[in-house]
Amino acid sequence: MLTLTSLGGAGTVTGSKHLLSDGDTRILIDCGLFQGLKNLRELNWAPLPVPPSSIDAVVLTHAHLDHSGYLPKLVRDGFRGRIYATAATRDIAELILKDSAHLNEKDAEYANRKGFSKHKPALPLYGIRDAERALEFFTTVPFDTATKLPGGASLTFRHAGHILGAALAEISWGGRRIVASGDLGRYGDPVLPDPVAVAEADVVLVESTYGNRSHDTTDPTEALGSVIERTVARGGTVIIPAFAVGRAQSLLYHLWRLKTAGRLAKVPVYLDSPMAIDATDLLHAHHADHRLTPEDCTAICAVATYTRDVEGSKAITASPYPKVVVSASGMATGGRVLHHLKASAPNAKNTILFSGFQAAGTRGRAMVRGAGEIKIHGQWIPVRAEVSDLSMLSAHADGNELMRWLSGFRRPPEKLFIVHGEDEASEALRIRVERELGWNAIVPRQEQSFNL
Repeated sequence: MLTLTSLGGAGTVTGSKHLLSDGDTRILIDCGLFQGLKNLRELNWAPLPVPPSSIDAVVLTHAHLDHSGYLPKLVRDGFRGRIYATAATRDIAELILKDSAHLNEKDAEYANRKGFSKHKPALPLYGIRDAERALEFFTTVPFDTATKLPGGASLTFRHAGHILGAALAEISWGGRRIVASGDLGRYGDPVLPDPVAVAEADVVLVESTYGNRSHDTTDPTEALGSVIERTVARGGTVIIPAFAVGRAQSLLYHLWRLKTAGRLAKVPVYLDSPMAIDATDLLHAHHADHRLTPEDCTAICAVATYTRDVEGSKAITASPYPKVVVSASGMATGGRVLHHLKASAPNAKNTILFSGFQAAGTRGRAMVRGAGEIKIHGQWIPVRAEVSDLSMLSAHADGNELMRWLSGFRRPPEKLFIVHGEDEASEALRIRVERELGWNAIVPRQEQSFNL
């Protein structure tokens, strides 16, 4: 009997793990970390409801941490199957998983040195060696090509947009066709392809990050330019917490357009994230996965000064001159951007600019909602800087775009599962699907199982 159980990404936009089971064979779609609220983050430390050793394969739709970040722990705890991903996703996963492991180790070390952790000693969720071992289990799969999975299942990846290498997963198993959207990108994105329409499916899993919202239709280049220009005019710096993979490269594109138009000519731009720098280099390695010409790709990548070492990062923070600093992480949950926020958030001249979804419980969500202070490394930091949230820069399809993709099916699926969204967003999309398409839609709960 083919069943579906969501072990994450149900009622939240993080921790995506959707388990398909048929008899003794188990295939996990995505394997992400929970982020944000403490009660969610604590789930990363809890044992999976099924033994990792009992999972035969992982299908990875893309490499963002909320879809891939649990893989090192899965392998450490006994998983011995293969991880199927596109070539670009595998390359990006190497950056993200090693960076996540490094941050886990550094955060634990810092907490022990400063003594602000309740745990004695503080331990990392996983380390560098765990990440390296996880990478040994990857099998790369080309787009639009059927690949055999355990148990007689078959996998085909289609372009999803969103980030480099991101894919929709079509899995045929036991006479059923299951389509998982992963994270859907935007239509008409200048860098990435549109999400591919799928004609037929018996079961569909669709994300709902922005299921209850529509993105601002303002030109993103113009919106970004306006924020930077008014900040620079008052002598301030723009700090942009950005996802190192996807958002950072799109921001460089818009900054390049501004520079090409003669704006921001004297405003230095810094990309202060080793992982974002490496991810930007991957644009050259995977030209078939994006829209940019090789010439434009080179020009866009040259728009910023890259900072790899810590001393260079400290020099950026210490500089009093107006500038733009793009640094990870995108929800301000860790990484170098925290040091920039500690230095810049208390000054009203500066701007903190967000360009992607901010999950509940993150510093990013708190600042977007007007928090007067945020806690960083055990200290409360006042937020007096301007805080801007440019939703039109998001890499996620909004409610209208999700409906556009769903409308591409020639017939209603027998079951539509709305996942990877906070409760209000998922429920809003469910109601809209039932009203506009006449389909029955289900918003699954964590660990709820369904017969397919």
